[in-house]
Amino acid sequence: MLTLLAKLFHALNSDSSIRQIALAIALGFVVGLSPILTLHNIVIIFFVLLIRVHLGSFILAVGLFSGMSYILSPVIVLVGESLLTHPALTDFFTSLYQLSLFKLAHWHHTYILGAFVLGLVLCVPVYFISKVLIEKYRLHIMTFFEKFRIVQTLKASKFYRLYSSFSGDTSLIKGAL
Repeated sequence: MLTLLAKLFHALNSDSSIRQIALAIALGFVVGLSPILTLHNIVIIFFVLLIRVHLGSFILAVGLFSGMSYILSPVIVLVGESLLTHPALTDFFTSLYQLSLFKLAHWHHTYILGAFVLGLVLCVPVYFISKVLIEKYRLHIMTFFEKFRIVQTLKASKFYRLYSSFSGDTSLIKGAL
């Protein structure tokens, strides 16, 4: 877990693309809301492995949003139930239920359908919010905290050595030792 956190800080502090990190967080949001072994999550994980996103951010986002899914579960079930029981969509879901792929995707369950729809609807705002937060972090917070003496002291710690081993910059460590 320490190495994963170090990789995330490395990504936030490095010249990695903000869009790649934000996309990893947004896709981690969709995957984290529903149970991991659903068809749409497997497709998204395969997609994440094919495109260029920051995997450490994706894994941390899945873990974070999996925890949040317990808090959001009443809303998720409400969304899924309202979609499945809506009179205008009854014929649509009845015809989809006849397909094997629909049964395999488990979208006839209120929680999984609600998590999928809520994840898709909120994926775009999560992307833009995380993009803005990463930009603000890099512009204000990172430069602000680097001025403190405690941060300079922490740079001599084991965590910073682990962090710098991922970044490949060991010149600061040699100067501290």
